[in-house]
Order: sequence, then C-alpha cells, then structure tokens
Amino acid sequence: MTIRVVLADDQPLVRSGLRMIMADHLDLEVVGEAATGIEAVQLVQDISPDVVVMDIRMPGMDGIEATRLITAGPATARVLVLTTFDEDDLVYGALRAGASGFVVKDMALNDILAAIRVVAGGDALIAPGVTRRLIADFVGRPGAAPKRSPRPVEGITEREREVLTLIGLGRTNSEIADDLFITVATAKSHVSRLMAKLGARDRVQLVITAYEMELVTLSH
Repeated sequence: MTIRVVLADDQPLVRSGLRMIMADHLDLEVVGEAATGIEAVQLVQDISPDVVVMDIRMPGMDGIEATRLITAGPATARVLVLTTFDEDDLVYGALRAGASGFVVKDMALNDILAAIRVVAGGDALIAPGVTRRLIADFVGRPGAAPKRSPRPVEGITEREREVLTLIGLGRTNSEIADDLFITVATAKSHVSRLMAKLGARDRVQLVITAYEMELVTLSH
C-alpha cells in the first residue's frame, strides 16, 4: 500500500530533499506540495492524502492553524510536524491542534521517512529526547488542554491501565510486550482498545491521558 504524502514547507529545498529521497521508496508518494498553511489545508481537501508533513513556521496561516483545520475536518489525513528543539511553544500549539507526530528538521531524512510510515500506520511519534519533557510540560503549562482530575476510568481493565502507564512512559508496542510478557500483537490490541475506550485519536493523546490521570509523573 502506497502512503500518499503532502509536503508543506515554505522552504523549497526542504520539500525538494524530501521528495527526492521519497522517490526511491515505492511505499511513499508525494502527491502535493504547499508553501503555506492555506495551501496545505486546500490540498488536503482536494486530494485526501494519508500524511501531511507540516512545517510550523510558514507565511500567512502557520502550520499550527493548518493542523487544527485539517484534524478538525472530515479528512483522515494525519499531520507530522517538522520542528526544532528551540520551538517548544510552537510544538505545544501543534500538539493541542491535533498533530500525530513531531520530528526535528536536522534528523536524518531516512528517520523522517520512518516517522511518516509510523504516523500513516495510525501510531504517533515524537522525536527521541522530546517525548516526556514535551508531554509533561504540555499537560501542566498555561493554555494547555484542561487538566482532568485523576480518576478511575470506567471500562478500563487493570492490564489496560498497565499498558496506558507504559505508553505514557514512551514505550513502544514491542517494549510493552517485553515488559508485560505478552506478544506484540496482544500489546497492539490493548492499545487499540484503549484508543476506542478513551476516544483517543492516536498515541499522543494516550500519552497525554496517562499524565492527566497521573499514571505517569515527572518522578518516573
């Protein structure tokens, strides 16, 4: 199955570099390019891609507003945000807007391609070294999503609670399987059920929920 990708970045060289390396991968296809947030939103409406690789800083409508419009609309496209380590405030905004992943612009191109595949597969990804700091700060900072009081969640089994805690710690499905002595397929099933029960769009939202429920704290 080919993953259809829109590249949204106001720097032509960035788009060109990604497009050229993606041309060597049969499972990835660039179906559109945008230099502004407005163009990205329009492309999603017109051609329904699987993933939008979204720059944050663009003229006119920025990547945060474009992400919000894309994820709030009927399209099923997932947004993978391009960022830098000194743009935390902007990343928080993209997280609230519904982005499914964050990658850093100076990552190897092949790592960015791997992130596209992860996001397209319905998972979520945040660049290594950012995950726990980003989510923990996001949950506690002014303007973040309203903090939920720690509470039992109806319909969540004890095993699912364990899985949610591990998700909050940034564990992959393989690591969850190892930690709980279950198969990867079983771990994936638990994650899917948690998404359905908690109304989570993706793994990023599950991580946020784990922090909001105080299953995971900065002391972990």
